Amino acid sequence: MVLVRETVSEEATTADIEATVAHLAEHTDGIIVQIPLPLGIETESVLAAIPADKDVDGINPTIAEAERIVRAPVVEAVREILSRNAIEIEGKKAVVVGEGRLVGKPVAAWLEESGADVFVITHEKGSMNELLDADIVVSGVGEPGLIKPEMIKEGCVLIDAGTSEAEGKISGDADPLCASKCSLFTPVPGGVGPIAVAMIFKNLLALSSSKG
Repeated sequence: MVLVRETVSEEATTADIEATVAHLAEHTDGIIVQIPLPLGIETESVLAAIPADKDVDGINPTIAEAERIVRAPVVEAVREILSRNAIEIEGKKAVVVGEGRLVGKPVAAWLEESGADVFVITHEKGSMNELLDADIVVSGVGEPGLIKPEMIKEGCVLIDAGTSEAEGKISGDADPLCASKCSLFTPVPGGVGPIAVAMIFKNLLALSSSKG
C-alpha cells in the first residue's frame, strides 16, 4: 500500500488537477481530493476523474451510490454507530439536515436504501419542523447550535456530523443540551469524526484488497 500527499500550485487549472489525479491513480491505492477546491476549479470534473477503485471518499459524482465499491466514510461511521447501538432503521422517520457531498447526500441515500422514510432539509427546501417527530436525525451543515432541544422529540437518535470552528472552539450543529432528550447522541468533537477517520482507512484497505 502506498500513501502519497500531492500539493498543486495556486495557479493550477482544472486540467492540471485532473492530470494529477490521473497520475496518482497509477501509483497509489486510493485517492482523496481535499474539498472545497479553489474558486475557478470545476469540482465536479475533478471528482469525476477519480477511478472507482481508488475513490476512498466514495465521492465520484458519476457513480451511482449502489454501484460504489466503498461508501462515504461518514456513511460508514453512521452505520457503525447505529449498528453498535442496535438502532433499527427500517420504517423509521429519518431527517438529514444538509445535502453536502460528504455527509448529507450519501447518508440520505443509504438511509433510504436501508428502509427509512427520509426527509432532507437544506436552506432551500424542507422545514426544520420535520425534526419534531423524527426518530433519527443526522446533521452535517456546519452551523453551531442549529438544532435546539425543543426542536427534537424525546428519545430520538441524533447524530451530529457537522463541524465548525469559532473563536478557537470546535462545535457541532446540535446544542449539547439536546443530549438530555436523546436515546443516542454523538457529541462534537469526539463523536462521528474519529470513527469517520477510521472508516477512511477501512475504505482504503477495501479498495486495495479489491485489486487482488
